[in-house]
Amino acid sequence: MPVDHKRINGPEISIPYQLFDKLNTKSLKTQFSEIVQPNGTRADGRTSTEHRKIFLKTGVVSQAKGSAYIELDQTKVIVSVFDPREIPNKTDYSSKGEIYCEFKFAPFSCHKRRLHQQDAEEQQFSAIMKQALESAVFRHEFPNFQVDIYAMVLHNDGAALSAAITAAGVALAHAGIPMYDLITSVTLAVQGNHLLVDPTLEEERLCQVPLFKEEENNHGIVVLSVLATHEQISQFYQSGYLSYACLSSGIEMLTNAAKDIVTLVKKCLVKHVIKSVRIVED
Repeated sequence: MPVDHKRINGPEISIPYQLFDKLNTKSLKTQFSEIVQPNGTRADGRTSTEHRKIFLKTGVVSQAKGSAYIELDQTKVIVSVFDPREIPNKTDYSSKGEIYCEFKFAPFSCHKRRLHQQDAEEQQFSAIMKQALESAVFRHEFPNFQVDIYAMVLHNDGAALSAAITAAGVALAHAGIPMYDLITSVTLAVQGNHLLVDPTLEEERLCQVPLFKEEENNHGIVVLSVLATHEQISQFYQSGYLSYACLSSGIEMLTNAAKDIVTLVKKCLVKHVIKSVRIVED
């Protein structure tokens, strides 16, 4: 992908601040043991099946038809949904509408500065996000049109993709796009026999490589999107190696965790409706 040389990502001569930190001589296994106790308790006091504190709000982007802002502790994502428009460069008629998703990390959202153009990871996350949302929307209601969805990660502290999918579902409902069901998404980090729901960025990093040889080398990240009312899985993404037994128990944990978020999503939408009714009455 060509690089936009017109934008300046930083000074020409700079020294990364990490060089001034004390050298970390601890092994990855020791680091993981420090943030996850043998009983499953994590560094922030959560259990292995517990979510971080979630904040959700609609109507944060005035120019968009629908929008939502979500916080998972330090992970912050904003999603905008725009009115259906004709599919560009489309010659034949399509009986079903399309969904265009663009997932992007803000340049300042990660420890390493991101480029303004989408990289390979962001393109992959955009495709996963599109796959998850397509099964939740009445695409036959807007034939030959497409709905544009833009997700911007303002700060990444883990589970950014699942947060964007959940916020996108709320933004679609806020925009009045017809949907089969509310969609929620949860991330699971696996390391050995430790299954961590809603992992932080550090937990995700330490679950990318196998650390415990005696635990069948189970390691990786799983992202699951669920339509709660219909009890259907709309999207599944996995990286790393997981045995069948570990994957089966992980999907069950993720399904239950996704259902827990539905109540918060409903409360957020009901609050928006009540606020809109009050404004009309006034």
